[in-house]
Amino acid sequence: MQDFLSALTTFVSANASWAPLVVGVLAFLESLAIISLFVPATMTLVAIGALVAVSGIEFWTVWITGAIGAICGDMLSYAIGRRYDHAALRIWPLSRYPQLVARAQTGLRQHGAWWLFAGKFFAPTRTIGPLLAGVSGMPLPLFKAVTFAVAMVWVFVLLAPGALIVTLIAD
Repeated sequence: MQDFLSALTTFVSANASWAPLVVGVLAFLESLAIISLFVPATMTLVAIGALVAVSGIEFWTVWITGAIGAICGDMLSYAIGRRYDHAALRIWPLSRYPQLVARAQTGLRQHGAWWLFAGKFFAPTRTIGPLLAGVSGMPLPLFKAVTFAVAMVWVFVLLAPGALIVTLIAD
């Protein structure tokens, strides 16, 4: 997988106009329950942030498409949790880590939207947070509000450091 992500970074470097789409897809996959365990895209998104600064592509375009991808991944994960309820927790790999799932459910019950927001920045929680929100029956309007806000912040936090470093070096 690391070879693929490296090749993807090289592709974006050579084809900068594809950066918004690539970032959107990576953010979607990184936000999708379970799938994000197999697509470690975080460092690739940071690298693409640097490439965006060098290429001259508008940062906000890549930022928005990344946020849209993250929102879509979280919304799909939430919908799966709502649709399949606790049966969603019996699939692999969640079924192999019931103590992790139980701790995450406790965190969500105790802290609600704040846990979901903060969890976007930590891999295990990012992977199962929206799914658990769906399973737990978190109201959709609340989930949407948290997801929209955290997607904007999360994608910015991933893309901005690379873009900022390149900008500072160029000046």
